[in-house]
This record gives sequence, C-alpha cells and structure tokens, in this order.
Amino acid sequence: MYTDPIADYLTRIRNANQAGHRVVSIPASKLKKEITKILFDQGYILSYKFEEDPQPQGSIKIALKYDKITKEPVIKKLQRISTPGLRKYAAADNLPRVLNGLGISIVSTSHGVMTGKQAAQENVGGELICYVY
Repeated sequence: MYTDPIADYLTRIRNANQAGHRVVSIPASKLKKEITKILFDQGYILSYKFEEDPQPQGSIKIALKYDKITKEPVIKKLQRISTPGLRKYAAADNLPRVLNGLGISIVSTSHGVMTGKQAAQENVGGELICYVY
C-alpha cells in the first residue's frame, strides 16, 4: 500500500510520458479526477475518461499529449509540493508563479481544486498540490 496516492498519480503520468505511451490508466479518486480535469483544461493532456471498474472508485484513462513535430511530451515536469509528511500551504496573496507564469500550480482550496491563477482571482489560498510545466 502506498501512503501518497497523489504522488503515485503524478509518477504514473511522468513514467508513461518518459516511456512514450499514448494512454495511462490510474486508480481514481475525487481529487485525482479534479486534477485530471485541470490538466485537460490547461492543455497538458489530450483527453481523459473516467471508467467504472471492479475497484470501488473506478479508474482514469488519460491520453497523453505529445508535440507533433518533435514527438516530445507536452508535460516537461510534474512536481509534487505538499506531501503527507510536510504539508505546504499558501495564502491568496502569496501563491507562487511557476516558470514565471508559463507553468501552473494546482491548489486545493476551500472552493475546490483549481489552478493558482484561479485561486488568486477568487482570493482564496490553500494547499499546494503540485507544479506542472
């Protein structure tokens, strides 16, 4: 059993990207589904599908996105920030800019999971889940 399911989720995407896979299957949870929706909305993944499995929560199938010419993955780095052993929080006025605005930070707030920019616009802080660029 793993203690950090979000780190496992990010690692599975990272490994599939590095290996050049088109699709990756990940056990689902509500938080993982929200992160997947954000990655799709921001253009980091091609598509996703929530499937019902024998597992209680089901699974998520993610179609990874690659550059058409160079065949390099769109996601250059997925970095976990807040871990179960060391939680990292940021206030609304202190949310970090990732790669000087070219990347995104994913934040879990009291208004749901959203990007750092959305959290700043709504003036809410929260737990920094990960950086994507």
